[in-house]
Amino acid sequence: MFKNPALGYPINWARYMVEVIVGKKTREFLKKLGLPERDLFELPSSPLRFPDGAHFRIEVPTVNSAESMRAVLETAEKYGVTVNRITETFGIMRHPDKELEEYAQIAKEFQVELLMSIGPRAAYDISAQRATGTVEGARISYRLRGVENLVYAIEDVKRALHFGIRGFVVYDEGLLWVLSEMRKAGELPKDVKFKLSAHCGHGNPASFKLFEMLGADSVNPVRDLTLPMIASLRAAVKIPIDIHTDNPKSTGGFIRFYEAPEIVRIAAPVHIKTGNSVVETHGFPTTKDHGVRMGLTAVMTVEHILRYFPEAKQSRKGAPDLAIPK
Repeated sequence: MFKNPALGYPINWARYMVEVIVGKKTREFLKKLGLPERDLFELPSSPLRFPDGAHFRIEVPTVNSAESMRAVLETAEKYGVTVNRITETFGIMRHPDKELEEYAQIAKEFQVELLMSIGPRAAYDISAQRATGTVEGARISYRLRGVENLVYAIEDVKRALHFGIRGFVVYDEGLLWVLSEMRKAGELPKDVKFKLSAHCGHGNPASFKLFEMLGADSVNPVRDLTLPMIASLRAAVKIPIDIHTDNPKSTGGFIRFYEAPEIVRIAAPVHIKTGNSVVETHGFPTTKDHGVRMGLTAVMTVEHILRYFPEAKQSRKGAPDLAIPK
């Protein structure tokens, strides 16, 4: 027998190893909550799909100018590849009205979902903690400080809605909840969509289940998750998951083209995020040249998916549930 000093009474050591160290009882409780007991190394195929029956959609993020957006879409179209979602990450408040109009017009022209990033965030705030540039200072991520910044973020959404934009990237869990409640109450249109950004730094099934409960329409985990970890996320939620198959050097510089088919198989419905390996970092104005190279990267990603998982179905242009500007 072993006397645990924390508990103050003797316990069987073998049982202690299984139930406390290995976590058998903890895993059983996770299962009761609707979470997987472990990362899914068997990589089960996901039975879930988008409303149109598709396994995947192609998302090109960090498209931070209307000029680069058009270049992405024209390049992909030239090669017969559909881009389903364009994501801007510079921030709504950093674009003049005319450019927001241009974004919306291009999205309507190409029948592509457009997500604009909410501008107010820690990176633009006067926070001394965030401005230190240290590891500790960065832990606030892109989250908001105080009520005023919460109000400013909501106003940023309302400004974009004025131009017909219906999709938004959210960087703060509390803001996600407020926006979701506003949508329920009719303060925001019922057809708006909210995507939680990878910059929130989440990567486990419990967090994903929480975000689904808070009203997220899709969630982007951190970029360096293994396939078993991704499979565990899918086991916990029904909403689409947004997975990077390549990203800038500033967040790892990973290029996972050959894993893309497996990601589609285990994570469907999934937005495959591609094109960012051509840029150095996030959140800066992108050019036409960036757009062309992002478009070519999207083409290569789709080629890899269809070569190794030919049964995979991609949503067609203009799918009914897309947040296309009105």
